[in-house]
Amino acid sequence: MEKHSIIFDGECNLCNGVVAWLWPLTPKDTFEFVAFQSPYGKKLLRTFGFPQDQLTTVILVDETGAYTHSDGFLKILGYIPKYRLVATLLAFIPRIFRDVIYNAASKNRVRWFGKSKSCTIGV
Repeated sequence: MEKHSIIFDGECNLCNGVVAWLWPLTPKDTFEFVAFQSPYGKKLLRTFGFPQDQLTTVILVDETGAYTHSDGFLKILGYIPKYRLVATLLAFIPRIFRDVIYNAASKNRVRWFGKSKSCTIGV
């Protein structure tokens, strides 16, 4: 199985916290965590047609494509056995409602949680 890529903002404290939370829960070799600021992150963004200067959503890239916003986050949770049912149930909430909450958190993440000078997993 090929690892799936999670592209995230390596300077965002919320994003780094979510990565630190996901890391021990995820079955080995499921994900590679890629800061968008890294050369590989920029390459993935370019490959999938995303802007390279900023990131407003986590992006999951798997064998079926690239997923963003609440769809991406639920797809990530779906790969974690402990959270698979939660992801399935949350997916029943219409995307428009899920994304309102997701976008509010995304827009305010740096103001609410701060910004780091560097990525906690290395860039």
